[in-house]
This record gives sequence, structure tokens and C-alpha cells, in this order.
Amino acid sequence: MKDVYILAIESSCDETSMSIIKNGSEEIATVVLSQMDIHATFGGVVPEVASRHHIENVTMVLEQVLTEAHMTMEEITAIAITYGPGLIGSLLVGVQAAKTLAYIYDKPLVPVHHIAGHIYANNLVEPLQFPLIALVVSGGHTDLIYMKEDYSFERIGGTLDDAVGEAYDKAARVMGLPYPGGPRVDKLATEGEDTYSLPLPLDDDSYNFSFSGLKSAVINLAHNEKQRGHEIRQADLATSFQNRVVEILTKKTLHALKAYHVKNLIVAGGVAANKGLRSALETMCEENHVHLCVPPIKYCTDNAAMIGAAGYFAYKRGRRGDLTLSAKATDPLH
Repeated sequence: MKDVYILAIESSCDETSMSIIKNGSEEIATVVLSQMDIHATFGGVVPEVASRHHIENVTMVLEQVLTEAHMTMEEITAIAITYGPGLIGSLLVGVQAAKTLAYIYDKPLVPVHHIAGHIYANNLVEPLQFPLIALVVSGGHTDLIYMKEDYSFERIGGTLDDAVGEAYDKAARVMGLPYPGGPRVDKLATEGEDTYSLPLPLDDDSYNFSFSGLKSAVINLAHNEKQRGHEIRQADLATSFQNRVVEILTKKTLHALKAYHVKNLIVAGGVAANKGLRSALETMCEENHVHLCVPPIKYCTDNAAMIGAAGYFAYKRGRRGDLTLSAKATDPLH
């Protein structure tokens, strides 16, 4: 069977990334140009600034990925593009670049949902085993997805308000930690003790999550301690906060695994890099004889390799876009 080479483009937030993926599982080359240092100045991603930098970077990233792969556009089978969800201005830059390349080089255009990309990052580690449950945890998403076969997605639960990564960043801000706060909270959590009384968020039998209450509890706690003239013990608050997050994520994921009679779990998204969550899920899966797959750190955050992996399976299933394809800030995965 002829090999399929997917040129993938990812620009949903503040990383300009392109990758060439062979047959959905082999990474030929990937380039990620991050804007993290730029946005750290503002304490978070500024959409207008992000889109402007994508415009400046997109041509350079394309040239670099082709050079590193020792390939030409003529050797590419199809072009996969993240069309959504994400920051609309950032997405539009990537979509326009993909449509232009598809038109000039007469290549099929394959639209890929950003969350499908995060899920298929695991296929770069090992072939997905079905049926499976995917726990997607990132700055904008907290979802439980059931998959009975390739490119079949059933969202069985998700966040009702703040995504888990967003909650981490807001808690970090209260603790006085710089952006991005999530990794810093994770590191501090290994140094403290669970001494602060915080609620377990949305502790019910559903597959949904809600982190706004936990976030508010952290804000109120910090305010009350300040009013009393007490200094916040950063490490202890980080430990207390992370323990609640990890407990509810693990508890509801196990509930879904048992209810759907599934023995395969994959974790996806930027928060999949969280060491506390990884450790808890490893223990939970070992105790319940569940096969766990978590991608390497480089595939957890936004990158085009994951879009190339998902794009291969979307291409094989006949998913195509045309020159009317547009970006979507919000779009359900189905």
C-alpha cells in the first residue's frame, strides 16, 4: 500500500506549528514556534498579538519543516488543518495557509478538530486500542470521550464552566505565580502538604466537571487569609488544590471506564503533562487492570504532529474540505 504523507498545520492558540506525518504514526519532522515568552509579559495569551505573530511565522515554519524532512510539497499526499476550536484570529491564519497550499499544489484539504488531534497524539506512541475512553484535559477543554472505533467520537461528559487548565492558571495567579501557572502549581504540589480545606468539585455520578467553585474557593481563601494578616503557604495551597483536581478527574474517569466496560484509557491535552495527574491515573489503571496510554510531554501541548496523526485517519475516512472552509472558534467533537 502506498505511504501517505500528511502535512499538518496547527495554529489554534499561540503556537505556530507544522509537521509531516507518515501513515498516521511516524513523525518525519515537526516545527513548533512558541509565543509563550511574548504572552508571559501580559500574564496570558492576547488573541490579537497571537494572530499577528502567526502571520509573521507561518511561511518560515513551512520552509523549515520541509527542509528538516528533506521533502518537497510534491511529495505530500494531503494537507491537514486545525479548523477549530480555538482563537478565531489564530485559526484563520492556519486555515488560509492550508487552503492556499492545497490550491497551489492541488492537494486534498483535510479539516481536523483540535480535540481529535490531542486524542490521536497517542497514536504516535502506539496504535489506539478500541473501545477506549479518552480523558482530554487542557487550557480550554475537560472532556470524557468514548471511542468504539477509529474516528468515532462520543462526548459523554465535559466541563460545565472552567476547563481544568484554565482553573490551574487562575489558581496560580492567586498564589502569585507567573504565567503559565499550571506547570508551576504542579511542581509546587510536590513540595507541600494538603492542609487547606477546599471542596471536591461537582462530586456526583455524572461524567461532567465544574472547576469554577474550586477556583472561587481558592480566591476566597487567599482573600480571607490576607484579611487576617496571614501569609499564604504557596506549596500547601498548590498541594491542596491539585489533590482535589486529580481526585475528581480520576474518580469520574474510573466511573466512565466501568460504566462503558472499557479497559483502555488514553489521556490527551496540555494538562496530561501534569505529573500528579499522571501518577494518580497510573495507580488507578494498575489497580483496575486498565491499559493506560499517555503521550510524551512534547505531544501534550499544542503541536502539528497530533493534527497529522488525526489527519491521516480523517483522510482515510474521506473527510475533505474545500476553499470555502472557515475557522470555528467553537465546535463540538463528533
